[in-house]
Amino acid sequence: MKIEKIHHVAYRCRDAKETVEWYGKMLNMDFILAIAEDHVPSTHEPDPYMHVFLDAGDGNVLAFFELPTKQDMGRDPNTPEWVQHIAFKLADRPALIDAKTHLEANGVEVLGVTDHSIFHSIYFFDPNGHRIELACPDPAEDEMLARLNDVKWEMLEEWSRTKKAPRHADWMHAKELSEV
Repeated sequence: MKIEKIHHVAYRCRDAKETVEWYGKMLNMDFILAIAEDHVPSTHEPDPYMHVFLDAGDGNVLAFFELPTKQDMGRDPNTPEWVQHIAFKLADRPALIDAKTHLEANGVEVLGVTDHSIFHSIYFFDPNGHRIELACPDPAEDEMLARLNDVKWEMLEEWSRTKKAPRHADWMHAKELSEV
């Protein structure tokens, strides 16, 4: 078996219409499909839902479920909010800056631009509390990815043994840390 690509990624939302409109306005995603049922097809559980699908570009699909009979959404209290997120790729830094300007002009609080060396990112939350990252490649991305590729297995093995951050790729955030 070989996975071809992600078919779609699904999250829960508080309000399907609000979510579709927000992603359309803030991230220019087209609304491509809606499915609504009174029973879950896989489990046959009686549970009405609205399932909406958005075009995230290049054949990628982001989906949401609104579940009106379930308790309000929550987060895993043991996972920091910065950990669980979805990241979307933009073409370049000017597109990233334009996106940041657009989001802020529409009242969205944006963190960044954060320089991760291989890419640059901004972070914000959608109306459901899901963390979103927009990232663009650094012009030297290919060279830096090759450097990271050379040490990935050593880093994983060291982490597995020690549970301490290996220093093989300290260079990635050295510039950011020197600015603090």
